[in-house]
Amino acid sequence: MRKLLLALALVLCVAAGAFAWSSMSDSGPIAVRPPDVDVDTPALREAKARIGMEDCTPGTGEPVDGGLPDMTLPCLGGGPDVALASLRGPMMINLWQARCEPCRLEMPALEEFHQQYGDRVRLVGIDFNDVHPDGALALAEETGATYPSIADPGGELMVEDAFAIARRGLPAFVFVDETGKVVGQDSGGVESVDEVRELVAEHLGIDL
Repeated sequence: MRKLLLALALVLCVAAGAFAWSSMSDSGPIAVRPPDVDVDTPALREAKARIGMEDCTPGTGEPVDGGLPDMTLPCLGGGPDVALASLRGPMMINLWQARCEPCRLEMPALEEFHQQYGDRVRLVGIDFNDVHPDGALALAEETGATYPSIADPGGELMVEDAFAIARRGLPAFVFVDETGKVVGQDSGGVESVDEVRELVAEHLGIDL
């Protein structure tokens, strides 16, 4: 029954994301919601500090073929902007948003993974296609999530091949190796840290 409820919730996330993101024309995707949401305000900074959420850490690498898109996004709740193409792994990126029930259910397992294995495999969230940064931080506080999250309120990553998995709905994972290449994508909805470890082994080849 739990799996069925997760599947139904995932379908709702897909529908909501598709409605909020874009329509298509002969010339490609037409954005219908500009990324004009302020994800760095005094109130959001205060909430982030209360939660103990870590700041985003910019990378030092150059763009590579098959890597993350050459795009810079802000850190949720304040902190340094992040040039995605500069990030290096081994890294697991989790795409989530405030009103995604499967995201809420899996975040405690992700936090447990972060606490146990974050020194070997970085975990970075992306609050994706979400115009409610206050709600996102409230969800992080509710679930105890302290790993850093980048913000993409306009859903700009939707058109990028590296994040194609997000078109199916949230939550979703993207895996990046030590050279900066995207080596895997997977749908989320994990229920335990053991499931997260299995995904890391499958996509990054790292046994934890």
